[in-house]
Amino acid sequence: MNKSQLTIMNRSFTKLNQRREVLLQDETTINLKERVKKIRTNSIKQLSLLLEKAEKNLIDNGIEVIYAQNAEEAKISIYQLVKNEDIIAKSKSNTAGEIKLTEYLENNDIEVLETDLGDRIVQFDKSRPTHPIGPACHLDMENISKIISCEFGRKIEAEPTAILDAVKTDILEKITHCNVGITGANSVAAEDGSLVMVHNEGNISLLTMMDLHIILVGIDKLVPTVEDAISVVKLETIYATGKKVPAYMNVISSPSKTADIEQIILKDMYGAKRVVVVFLDNGRTQALEEKEECLWCIGCGACIVNCPVYTTLGPEFGYLRHLGGKGIVLSHFIDGKVSYDSGLYKCTLCGHCTVECPVEIPINDMLEDLRKESVKEGKYPEEHGNIRNNLKKSGTPFK
Repeated sequence: MNKSQLTIMNRSFTKLNQRREVLLQDETTINLKERVKKIRTNSIKQLSLLLEKAEKNLIDNGIEVIYAQNAEEAKISIYQLVKNEDIIAKSKSNTAGEIKLTEYLENNDIEVLETDLGDRIVQFDKSRPTHPIGPACHLDMENISKIISCEFGRKIEAEPTAILDAVKTDILEKITHCNVGITGANSVAAEDGSLVMVHNEGNISLLTMMDLHIILVGIDKLVPTVEDAISVVKLETIYATGKKVPAYMNVISSPSKTADIEQIILKDMYGAKRVVVVFLDNGRTQALEEKEECLWCIGCGACIVNCPVYTTLGPEFGYLRHLGGKGIVLSHFIDGKVSYDSGLYKCTLCGHCTVECPVEIPINDMLEDLRKESVKEGKYPEEHGNIRNNLKKSGTPFK
C-alpha cells in the first residue's frame, strides 16, 4: 500500500473514531459489550455441541448443510452448486475472502458480481480490502472516480452520488442475469436453525431472493439463540460503523414458503427455492484446542483502526481478509504453520488491539506465544539472529 492510500485509510479511520466516540461510552453499549463477551466465550467453549444442534435444526427447517474441513473442500462444494452458471452475485464475506472464493470461481469461468459498493470498487481496482466493513476506505473520491470511469469507459464525476449511481446501475443490470446469491453470515443461532446477516445497502436482501442462496460461514460464528445472535450483530455494528443498529438485519431460517392456503405449507413463494449453508472449519477446530480466544471475534475490525502497525503498513499486516494481529494468529491455524510471512514479527506487542476489542481478545499475548514457537522452529528475522549471536559472542547486541 502506498503512502497516499495509507493517508486516505487513516483519514477514514479518524472519521469512524469520531462517529462512535460517544456511543462507545454509553451505558447501554457497555452492558451489551459484557453480554456479548459472555455469549462468545461460552459459545466457543461449547462449539462442537452448537455445531451439532445447528446442523440438525437447519436441516429440520429445510436448509441444506455442507461441512467443509478446509478451503479446498468449501470451494469445490460451492463450485458443484454453481458450475452451470455464467454469473453469480455475491455480498461482502470475509470468510469467502479467506478461501479466495471469487478468484476460484473466476478461474473456473464463472463471473462473480460483487454487490457491496466497497467490494465492487476494490474488485475493479484489483487492490486489497483495508477494513472488514469498509473495504475501500484506502481510496478517496478522485481515485474511485478514475477507477470506475476506466471500468465503464466513460467519465464518472468525482462526486459521491454520481459514483454510487454508476456502480448501482451496473450492478442492478447484471444482477438480473444471476440465479445464485452467495453471502456470509454474521452470526448463526444453533437452537433456532437461523442465520443472521447485517448490511446497510440492501444488497443481501436481493441475494436472498434468488433461486439458490448459498451461505458460507465459519463454524466460529455459532451462538445458542437468535436473541444471542442479534446481540452480537448489534455490538458489531456499533464498533464497526458507529451506529446503534444496521439498516438491515436478515434472519434466514428456511427457503421461501407460505401457509396461506388452508395452512398447507407450500415452498417457492418469492424468495429462495434452495438455501445451502457451507460451514467452514479451515483450522478453527485446531484453534479451539490451542488458542480458543482468537475465535471470540465478532468481525467489527475495531482492533485495526488504532493499531500502530496496521495504520502504518495497511493490510500487509494480516492474512487475506483477516486483518491485523488477529489475522496473523488465525493464519497459523488456517495454514497449519507459524504465520511468519503475515507479519508475526511486525507487531509491537503494545496490546492496543485488546484494549480496542469489544470482547477483549488477548491478541498480543497470542502473538508472543507464536513468536516463541517460531524461534523454536528457527523462523525469525535475520537481524534478530544477528543480535542474538552478537550477545553470545560479546555480551552486546552490536558487532
